[in-house]
Amino acid sequence: MVELAAAAESFRGQPCLRLTWGPDDSLLVALHGAHVLSWTGAGRERLYLSPKAVFDGQAAIRGGVPVCLPQFNERGPLPKHGFARNLPWRCDGARVDAASGDVLLTLVLESDAATRASWPADFRFALTLRLGAGRLEMLLDLHNLGSAPWTFTGALHTYLQVQDIAAVRLQGLDGQPCWDALADTRTTHAGEVRFDGEFDRVFLAAPAPLGLLDGDTVLDIAQSASFEDTVVWNPGAAKSATMADMAPDSYAQMLCVEAAQVERPLNLAPGAQWTGWQRLRVVA
Repeated sequence: MVELAAAAESFRGQPCLRLTWGPDDSLLVALHGAHVLSWTGAGRERLYLSPKAVFDGQAAIRGGVPVCLPQFNERGPLPKHGFARNLPWRCDGARVDAASGDVLLTLVLESDAATRASWPADFRFALTLRLGAGRLEMLLDLHNLGSAPWTFTGALHTYLQVQDIAAVRLQGLDGQPCWDALADTRTTHAGEVRFDGEFDRVFLAAPAPLGLLDGDTVLDIAQSASFEDTVVWNPGAAKSATMADMAPDSYAQMLCVEAAQVERPLNLAPGAQWTGWQRLRVVA
């Protein structure tokens, strides 16, 4: 690995870092929450960021890729989606992979008195972003630094930008068991996933990458086996209109496809580490 300086920027008043790979690929990540705000892949923006997202350095940012840790949604005692997305992370360096030519950037969040007040655990969370030609990989590494075990759930809450949600097809989840959060029912999904209203389901992760088809856009979405679930979410028109940090038509331009650990909390023993990743690759 060769050391590399990530470019410092400010976006809506928040300190950010930018990585660039050639003329057509770049990413912008905020230190607040280690939140990826933008990924230009093969010359086109691939992530959705709400025009009404809040950038106050305290609230979660709507869109991009929030890091939901150490709790998914409200499945535990912490505030919704945990605290990692609401805290400042520090840069742990950028570098070039000499073998592949990819550029990488790592951000870190470590436990302190404030985190222990709500979650009594000693930890080191690291998010490594790997950028290549038409490709973004996001790798989470969790390390238990304490003398007691702790459990966690979480997700890389990826908001993908789409041209028209009504035309989107998500392939690769045929035959996967899923929980429908809206109906609170469990079924086995059949065929492609299509969207004609609010959609909120937790799927057992598929063994092969998913394919997102949206007009002339094809995106390959893969995740590590260590993430046991895949969350697919779109708020639909009615719910989008009620969300203060979403525009009324936001639902039509985004789809969340999230590498996640939801159904089964994982236990991390003292000194142990867990790693999970999601990879996005432009096919067309």
